[in-house]
This record gives sequence, C-alpha cells and structure tokens, in this order.
Amino acid sequence: MPTRREFLTAAAASATLLLPGAARAAGPLMKAIPNSGEALPAIGMGSWITFDVGDDAAARAARVKVLEAFFRLGGGVIDSSPMYGTSEAVIGHCLGALGHPKGLFSATKVWTPLKDHGRRQMSESESLWGTRRFDLLQVHNLLGWEGHLETLKAWKVEGRVRYVGITTSHGRRHGDLADIMARHPIDFVQLTYNVADREVEQRLLPLAADRGIAVIANRPFQRGALLDRLQGRPLPPFAAEAGAATWPQFLLKFIVSHPAVTCAIPATSRTDHMAENMAALMGPLPDAALRKRMAAYVETL
Repeated sequence: MPTRREFLTAAAASATLLLPGAARAAGPLMKAIPNSGEALPAIGMGSWITFDVGDDAAARAARVKVLEAFFRLGGGVIDSSPMYGTSEAVIGHCLGALGHPKGLFSATKVWTPLKDHGRRQMSESESLWGTRRFDLLQVHNLLGWEGHLETLKAWKVEGRVRYVGITTSHGRRHGDLADIMARHPIDFVQLTYNVADREVEQRLLPLAADRGIAVIANRPFQRGALLDRLQGRPLPPFAAEAGAATWPQFLLKFIVSHPAVTCAIPATSRTDHMAENMAALMGPLPDAALRKRMAAYVETL
C-alpha cells in the first residue's frame, strides 16, 4: 500500500492534468496508478531490440550508461519480456553494475502458451533481473492469458508480485483485451498508443479509466517510423505551448497528457536520445484543445 506521502504526491500529479498546459507546475511529471495511488514517472523505458545485445561487453557497457542516464533524469519504469532475446539478462547486468538503483519499477511479461512453463519462465526472469519480486508482471500479447492470470493472481496474494496486467501490441485483438479488462481485476494494461495510432481512444482508454486500470503506452514512435516520417519537418509554432522542443518530446507529450495514460515506454540505445526522451517529463503539458491541434498537425505531414 502507498504511504501517505506517496498518495498525496500521486493525487497532486493527477490533479495537474486538469490544468491548461502552460499552467502546470514545474517538476517531473508523475502519474498515479489508479487502484493504489502510487506515483510513477510518466516516461519509462522499453527494451525490445535495444537491449538485446547478448554478451557483447562494449554494448553492455553502453547500455549501463543508458540506464544510468535514465535513472539520473528521473526514470523508473523499465519494461521487458522473455520474447526480447537477451534483454532481460542485459537489464539485470546493468542494474547490478549500477547497484540496483532506487526508484526502479520493474515490469516484465510471461510469454508462453503453457501455464506450468509460465511459472518457470517468470522465475527465470526474476533470476535474470536479480530481483526477488517484480513490481509488475504482464501476460504478453494475451498468449495463454487464462492460465497465466490465475498464476499471477495467486502470486499477488502471496506477495511475489505487486501488480498484474495484460499487454497487446500491433493494434490487434482490442476486442479481446476490452473483454478481459471488463471482466477481470487487473491492475495494468499495455497497448499501442501514439499520435498516429489513436484507435484506443475510442474504447480501451475510456474503459481503463472507468475500471481504474493503469495504462502503459508502447510503440510511442511506431518503432521509429513516426520519427522517420517527421524528420526534417518543422515543429508547429505551438509546440512550445506543449513544452516540446523536439519531435520525440512532442510525440511523448501527446501520449502522456491523455488522462488515462500512466506511462509511455520509448526504447533507445543512446544516452543523448534518452536525455531527449526524459525531457518530456518537464514543463507544460498540452490540454485537450492543444492535443487536438497536435494530432491534426501530424496528420498533415
């Protein structure tokens, strides 16, 4: 359960979303997990591809620097999966090299059709990360979700995991995801959301808000396709109103300013890009009217 200080911090952070962008108080943007009030930094880190570097010593050393920058700049949520090759092992190496920094919110997934194998897989993930308890365990892309949710609910009761969730990506199986959200007591849902992929605004994000489910937004840059599309194009004159000096900040500000979104998880292997992403935690947030202008502008490009 959150402490009184954590609850008040989360409540204050949530309240700032009701203010016009320019009126938001200075400080890193924190957003609350709805069913506990625990506050999380609104920009986290994904690890697909970027941390799948195996035993390459130089690449691992570079990832240590990326994670050091992430925590130094206010990060908390790190998301991974057994599907991501050696990413979990590399994350564990980096966390160990940094002395397991305070503020980590560890999130990974179970990715197998078999319930019994899922238990073993999650135990292996604990070993790879070097943790005795994950903050969040999620069923990856709904694979074997019925059996895995049973395990996760039991682990939560036992105190082996703090929160449980379901993920999807590629913009698929939204109907199945909505059904699970409506019928099962999950804490988190992870889905694809960005300025160009906004289907979830119609049903899934309102449902998450109604059900008190935290939302992690994956593929904020469409795996880089959005940044490629916008490269060389000028930011709109109103970008400063949203607190954005670059396209990555513009795209991330759009996502995390949605009231139902708890955290966005861009992935990067570069410290300069990490700094650029984490800057989206600071400064004003767009309000509803400005968000519409942002989306409309990107549609014209």
